This record gives sequence, C-alpha cells and structure tokens, in this order.
Amino acid sequence: MKVWSVAPRLIKRLFRGTHSQCSRRISLTSSLQQYAITTPIFYVNAVPHIGHLYSALLADYAHRYRRLKGDADGIFSTGTDEHGLKIQNAAAAAGKTHLTFCDEVSEEFRNLFDTCDVAYTDFIRTTEQRHKMAVNHFWERLYSKGWITEGRYEGWYSVPDETFLPESQVTEAVDKQGKKIKISAESGHPVEWTTETNYLFKLSHFQDRLIQWLDANPKAVQPSKFHAMVRSWVASGLKDLSVSRQRDRLECGIPVPGDDSQTIYVWLDALVNYLTVCGYPGELHGWPGVNIVGKDILRFHAIYWPAFLMAADLDPPKLILCHSHWTVDSHKMSKSRGNVVDPNDQIERFTSDGLRYFLLRVGVPHSDCDYSELKVSSLLNEDLANTLGNILSRVTGQALNPQQLFPPFHEEIFPLDGSIPTSSSMATDSDYELVETLRNLPEIVDERYESFRAYSALEEIMACLRQANSFIERHKPWQLAKYPKDQHQLDNVIYVVMEALRICGILLQPIVPRIAKRLLDRLGVDSEGRSVTAANLEAFTQQEHGLGSDTRTLFTKVDVPERWRVIP
Repeated sequence: MKVWSVAPRLIKRLFRGTHSQCSRRISLTSSLQQYAITTPIFYVNAVPHIGHLYSALLADYAHRYRRLKGDADGIFSTGTDEHGLKIQNAAAAAGKTHLTFCDEVSEEFRNLFDTCDVAYTDFIRTTEQRHKMAVNHFWERLYSKGWITEGRYEGWYSVPDETFLPESQVTEAVDKQGKKIKISAESGHPVEWTTETNYLFKLSHFQDRLIQWLDANPKAVQPSKFHAMVRSWVASGLKDLSVSRQRDRLECGIPVPGDDSQTIYVWLDALVNYLTVCGYPGELHGWPGVNIVGKDILRFHAIYWPAFLMAADLDPPKLILCHSHWTVDSHKMSKSRGNVVDPNDQIERFTSDGLRYFLLRVGVPHSDCDYSELKVSSLLNEDLANTLGNILSRVTGQALNPQQLFPPFHEEIFPLDGSIPTSSSMATDSDYELVETLRNLPEIVDERYESFRAYSALEEIMACLRQANSFIERHKPWQLAKYPKDQHQLDNVIYVVMEALRICGILLQPIVPRIAKRLLDRLGVDSEGRSVTAANLEAFTQQEHGLGSDTRTLFTKVDVPERWRVIP
C-alpha cells in the first residue's frame, strides 16, 4: 500500500479562519427580506421561443435559490401581455377574437414553463380584472398629480415595438420590393408617421431625477454596460411621451379612465403588471423588486418605468437585470430565416433539465449567446453525463460499494483538525486542495447566484467535480477494493467523493431540479439536509447511512446525429 505525506503549511491554511467562514454562511439566511422577481410579460402575437424561456429561467433559478436560503414567501411572476396593436392585428390575421387568440397563445407559454419546471408563484395576464384595476388606479394617480396631460402627438410609431420614436431614432432602409422605407434604427422594424390627439406623460421633467438615480445606484441596471447605455440615453435628452392611442385605432387595450375615446399606451399598461403582482393598489409586498428583461426592451424598463414610478411616488426597481439575445448557429433568430428554435422540441431531445442547464451554463447576460444542437449535446454529455453522472456511478456501483452505503469517514488517516498527518496518512496536497474547494464552494456559488452569474457558479461547481474525479484517479479505489486491509482508505475515497456530490447536488437544485433531486435521493440525503445551510464542509460530519434505491443513470448521454456535427 502506498502512503503519502502532506505539507503542514497547507493544513494550516486550510483551517485558518474556519469559524468566520462558517458564520458568513449561516448569515445567508439571517438577512432575508421579502422579494419579488419578475420576468417580462410576453407578447402573445407569437408562440414562445428559447429567448422567452431564458428570461424565465433566470428568474426561476434566482427564486429557487432564495427558497433554498429559507425565504418561502417571495414572489416570482411571469405572464403574458395581451394588449396592443400588433396583438390586435395578429388576432385578426388568425381569424379569431382577441380573447380567444390570447387564451390559446398564453396557454402555450404557461405549458412551456410548467414543462420546464419554472416555479412561478403568479402567472399574470393583462386581460385580468385585477390588472385593469391596478392600471386604472395608477393612471389616475399620475393624472391627478399633473404628470399626464391632454395633448397632440405627431411622429413615428413602430407597431412591432409598440413605441413612439423621435426622428433621431429613425433611419432609412429598402424593403424587399426595393422601396425606400423608414425603420427604427435600434430594432430595424418599420415605422409609420402618426398624428393623434392623445395624452402625454411629462417624461422630460424626470431627466435629472433619472440621472441622479442611476448615479446613486450604479448597480440598478446590470450588467454595467447596460447601465452606461441607459445613462447615455437619458443624458442625450428626453421628450414627453405619448401614453394613449385613439381608440378607433386601438381597441385592444384598457380605456383611459373617464375618456373612452382613448386607449392606454400598451407599455404603461404592461409595466404596471409588476405592481399588480405585488398587491397594488393595496399594500405592496416585495416591491421594489428585480425586473429581468431582454435588451430589446431595456429602454422601456430603465427609463419609462422608473419615471412612471417616481411620478407615482413609488420606488424604482431594486435591480433591472438586462440580458442579451440568443443567436442560432451564429445567425439571428428570425421567422424569415426559419431558424426560430422551438423549446418544446428541444426539451424532447435534451430533457427539461438538459435545456435548463445549457441555457443557464452558456447564457451570459452581457453578450449575445449562440444556440446549436451540437453545442447543447456536447456540453450536456461532458458536464452532466461524463462528469456528474459518471462520478456518481463510480462511487455507488456494486464493484466499489457492494453494501450500498454512504460510508463512515476515518479521520486518523485523513486528519482534518489541523494536526500534522502521520506517515500512515492517505492524503496528498491535492486532496486537501479538494477539501478547501468544497469548504469555499457554497460561499462562492452564493455570490455568483445572487449577482445573476449562474454561468460562473456552474463553472465553479463543475471544476470542483473534476477535482473530485481526479481524487478518484489518484487513489485508485478499484485497487483498494481488492484488499480488506485497505477498507478504511476505500471508505474515505468514497466518502470524500460523496461529500463533493452532496454539496454540488444541493447547489445544483436551482438549475437542474430533477437531476439534483435524483442525485440527493441516491445519496440518501433527507429533505431537511437539502437547504443552502446544509451545503457546508466545516467538518466531515455525515453519518454512515444507506443509499437510495434508484440506480438509473443520472443523465443519459445525448446521441449526436451526423447532421449536428457540422455547424453552418
């Protein structure tokens, strides 16, 4: 039997400050406050795609993580926006009534989110009576305070974007017929000249207050590049905003209180949903909250929305998290290109947890991300099958673990009290580095999850699991299993690896809830041992116990057809 010695300096480093680290982790649950996390409410003019699902998953993992930290009362809302001219036109094109059309598409969003285990607490639709009441109350508050006045609007309007545009945001283009047209410089959508008598919101009066808010709250809009972008937009000047449309042009919406000839602007209507789900116009719960949005709707959420709230004497959002878009095989997703990815098809191919893992592991809010089936299959095979699943199989298989136990730990040959190991120690420097990684991992992952960097948290988790795999390779448990005299060393190898799996399994619950549950079930971890506070390694304290009975493969490798192997 080969033995190793370990450098005393590593032991000292490992145990320095252990108590304070433990205190910081315990404090994760001691300062929780009621919260609200919201996705955009999605237009029902088309069925959901992976961009919609990504927005929902960002909110979902954050909500699930807060629950693991002990907050059972938080609000997580999503839903559908069912007002506006483009929805009115889409319903007419489908030959359906407005409500029938909205019912059908809204249900598709709900079904997708349910299939992908999006654990929302509220699914709101703008056609609901509670929302209409909230919007009416909000409008009346702004009107009574003099922030909304009657006026006349003349300028460009983009139906796809449901927004009015100043001349500076309009440019010329050529359509498919070779005709010169005007388009939005930001979205590329066509615009039309509109002249209307309607209501105006005094947005120009809030320019200085918005600048002050942004400067005083450098993390109010994240990532930082989007904060800088919003500040630049505001600093360049704000004009008063039309907040209604003539009802003879737009029937699909909420009438202006006291004026049935006008319909409330779809964005003012839609943004109020974040208050509706928090109890407005009654007592607010969880507000100010976190609004998760795509970069195409950042202007509405980071300029119009805070200004509306300031006008109503309400706090702006605590955080506006803006994420970039998904391309497909390096091309922009579009109906004309025919490359819009149906998330339901992808769930059938890769499972709901597989799709969740890919989007949250690869998606980085600050830049566009690319989706391809080859990339999905490669990542899932490497991380979930070859790393996580394979490690679990190695330490729970009959060859190494015939008694199907989470075995005892023998500290006399792997001292963890800071003492210098004897010559009989089985531990190496690299082994203690693994222990240190496990001890620090929950705190690192907490910081990444809380700052909406799930991709970085998952990198840390997978790096830890790869260390655990190297630990197996170093100690060759298949050799130890041959000799009864090496049983204690074999127990320790299995124990350390199972501890790595247990801690990583707890931390993976917000990302891959089904896989994490099966992993923890297999390790015999009870329900009380799955909170964030249980993901610690101040000492190896797991008692010997039996494993769970589910021996199925944790994640089945994805078959990679030849057509996926070449990216266009």
